[in-house]
Amino acid sequence: MAGEATKAIDKSVLWGGGRSPFSVSYGKMMMWFFLVSDALTFSGLLVAYGYARHSYTGQWPIGEEVFHSLPFLHGNYPLIYVALMTFILIISSVTMVLAVEAGHRMDKKGVTKWLAWTIVGGFFFLGSQAWEWSHFIHGSAGYIVTESNEKLWLVEEIPHGMTAADVEGFALTPEYKKSDESQFIKGSEALSLYASRLDHVQGANMQINEYGPPSYANFFFFITGFHGFHVFSGVIINIIVFLGVIKGTYHKRGHYEMVEKTGLYWHFVDLVWVFVFTFFYLV
Repeated sequence: MAGEATKAIDKSVLWGGGRSPFSVSYGKMMMWFFLVSDALTFSGLLVAYGYARHSYTGQWPIGEEVFHSLPFLHGNYPLIYVALMTFILIISSVTMVLAVEAGHRMDKKGVTKWLAWTIVGGFFFLGSQAWEWSHFIHGSAGYIVTESNEKLWLVEEIPHGMTAADVEGFALTPEYKKSDESQFIKGSEALSLYASRLDHVQGANMQINEYGPPSYANFFFFITGFHGFHVFSGVIINIIVFLGVIKGTYHKRGHYEMVEKTGLYWHFVDLVWVFVFTFFYLV
């Protein structure tokens, strides 16, 4: 019976092609292929970061102690700004959903409005990440490393830019507390020790950073930078599609599938950030 049924189907229909086995367009299928491969790339990077953190025997930096600043404000605000960045990016994903929904209804005005808000959200995130990088590179008050690896904790913060050459003019007498928390070094002895034996590390680069092991800064720069490049690419693509919407290109085609395809990419970028945020800032 199965053989007879097969013979009843014309060969041009059976093998002629031109039909999608998943009832999706070629463009959307290729976008899904790209997103899956990109997801594997980010997964590999995050797994490598997790391995480096797990294998490190010292104290790994804590996110809320590293990222605790807000633009134009002084004080300690653990992860507040990063949480705001994350919230804005998630909201931009919502506006993208609304743009796609408006496209299904052939509502050109609605697509234009919601896609514009998505672009604004993307620009906000990029600007915020640029500020976050600047703060990460510039550093906070720095920390102290001794030649003998003996930990000395700074009780009073040293001002930004303070070097060993400037220490004699330090108005606030610093006080250092040894790691056993029972011995203190004060006054001129502390100044002398600071000038002769200690290095002041402030901020971060690819070789050394005040927050912890070099691999921490290296992974931060690469993974967040790689994601930031994806966001930047998404914003550029959204702008191009936005101009096409304004010109009426997709309305003339009778569908807004291009908005839907860029929406898939934008949702992927948002989802990846959730994992990056969790790995770097929360865990």
